[in-house]
Amino acid sequence: MATVDFYEKPGCGTNARQKRALQQAGHTVSAHDLLSEPWTAERLRTFFGETPVASWFNPAAAQIKSGVVNPFDFAPDQALALMIEEPLLIRRPLVVALGQTCAGFDREPVLTLLQTFERRDEDLESCRRFASASPCPVPEPDRT
Repeated sequence: MATVDFYEKPGCGTNARQKRALQQAGHTVSAHDLLSEPWTAERLRTFFGETPVASWFNPAAAQIKSGVVNPFDFAPDQALALMIEEPLLIRRPLVVALGQTCAGFDREPVLTLLQTFERRDEDLESCRRFASASPCPVPEPDRT
């Protein structure tokens, strides 16, 4: 079984379901706070591979749902700069496992990691909060 570095938004119910699925598949999950991680453009870029820039964004982010940010309007460098400034825009989770990285829970290496997990048709990618619900609270940064 693998050790999985899992960059999440603390308190996110979807990320909690995803971590449980990985653990039930027999993996060790090391969770990290995506919002307080000291990202660089170079490091963040490694999670997106050859996927289109628009897919780098979290479709459930308030700024995207409201139309303030249009993921299709950005060149790669612009998208990375904005995501470093506003980490809630980053598609989650960011995963490092099996010598690979990804953003989201629907691509490699996650698919390989979940081969032994019995999914029971559970949607592990989408946010379960209603579209009209208020956004999830953002935890206060630890200043200690």
